[in-house]
Amino acid sequence: MSNSSHHPSTRPWHISVLSSLVLGAGLATAGSFLAWSPASPLRQNNQVAVAQTSPPTAPAIAPTANPNFITDVVNEVGPAVVRIDASRTVSRQIPDVFKAPTFRQFFGNRIPQGSQERTERGLGSGFIISNDGKIITNAHVVDGADTVTVTLKDGRILDGQVLGSDPVTDIAVIKVDEQNLPTVELGNSEQLQPGEWSIAIGNPLGLDNTVTVGIISAVGRSSNQVGVPDKRVEFIQTDTAINPGNSGGPLLNQQGEVIGVNTAIINGAQGLGFAIPINMVERIATELAETGQVQHPFLGIQMVTLSPDVKADINTNPNSGLTVDEDKGILIARVISDSPAARGGLRAGDVITAIDGTAVTESTEVQRIVSNGKVGQPLTVEVQRDGTAQSIEVSPESLSQ
Repeated sequence: MSNSSHHPSTRPWHISVLSSLVLGAGLATAGSFLAWSPASPLRQNNQVAVAQTSPPTAPAIAPTANPNFITDVVNEVGPAVVRIDASRTVSRQIPDVFKAPTFRQFFGNRIPQGSQERTERGLGSGFIISNDGKIITNAHVVDGADTVTVTLKDGRILDGQVLGSDPVTDIAVIKVDEQNLPTVELGNSEQLQPGEWSIAIGNPLGLDNTVTVGIISAVGRSSNQVGVPDKRVEFIQTDTAINPGNSGGPLLNQQGEVIGVNTAIINGAQGLGFAIPINMVERIATELAETGQVQHPFLGIQMVTLSPDVKADINTNPNSGLTVDEDKGILIARVISDSPAARGGLRAGDVITAIDGTAVTESTEVQRIVSNGKVGQPLTVEVQRDGTAQSIEVSPESLSQ
C-alpha cells in the first residue's frame, strides 16, 4: 500500500469532501494500509445470527471489578488470532533500449535478458471466525498473493486459500484445511461509543502476538477523512497502537468481542488508528465466503455536504461551474456520464434532501443508504432543482472492480 501523504485542497468545499459513489478498486494514495508497501452476519461455526438490536448490556468484564480484564481478554481471544504471510511473484520487463546493438557491443551478456522476476512478501494478521478454518483479514494483506500461509499461536503453520477479496471495503476471507480451531466472538459495532476500551492483538512489524490497549476515539469517520477515498467504509478511530503488520487483526471490546478489523493509520500521526466496523465486515465476509465476490450498488455521482460557508465558496469560485441557493443538503457536484444517475435524470447542481423517504443531511448518509441497498433495486431520490422539489427514481448498478 502506498505510503504517500494526504494533500487536501485549500478550498474548504473540497475539503468537506467530494464524497464519491464512483469508487475504484485500486489502492488508496493517501493514508497507510498496514501490509505490503446489516445483512446476514457470519458467526462462528458458520451459523447465521441476527444482528443485535437490544440496548447495550453491562460488560461481562468490568475494569473496576477486575484489574486484569485485559489479560483475561487476551487469554480468551489470543489463540484465535493468526499471523498471515503472503508472497507474490512480480515480473519486470527489460526495456527494449537495452537490446540495441550498441549496448550489446559494450556490455555483452551482462545486459539482462527478457524479463526479470522478484518475490514480494507481506505480513498481516487475521482472526478465525469458524472452527472449520474461515479467517478474516484485510484484502490488501493478500492482494495478488500466489501463496498464503497461516501461523497459529500454538505454532502450527497451515496453507491458506483466499475464498474472496473485496478491495472496496478492504476485507478478505481465507480458508485453511483444519477442524476444531479456536474462534472469536463477534460484537456489535453499532453500539460503540467514544471513550470505551479497545484492545488490539496482532503481529506488528513481525512481533507476533503483540497486545496494545486504548479507547475508541471516534466512530463514523468517513473514508475521505481517513485519506482513503476509494474505500466504502465508515471507520472506527482508536488510539490503540496499530502498526504495519496489524492489518487484518481484531479490535476488541473489554468483553473480548471483535468490534472491528484493524486497517489503517495516517502518515505522521500518533495515536490515530482506524478499524473497519465488524457489522460491515460480517456482511461482506458472508458474501465473500458464499460467492467469492461482493456486489456494491453504484449510482455514479460525486457529492459535497452543504453549509453556508461551502455555499459561499462554491458561488464565488469561478471554476466551480455551479450556483447554489441552498445552504444545507447534499450537492451533486458531478454526474458520471452513462451512469445509473445520468440515466435516471440526476444532474450536477441538484441538492439531495432524502432517499426513499429518509431525510439526509450528510453525504456519508447517502453513501450508507446506497451501499445497504441492492443492485437493481430502485431508489427514490428527492432533490431540490432550481428551487423546485423533484423525486427521481434511480436503479443502482454493480460497481465494477
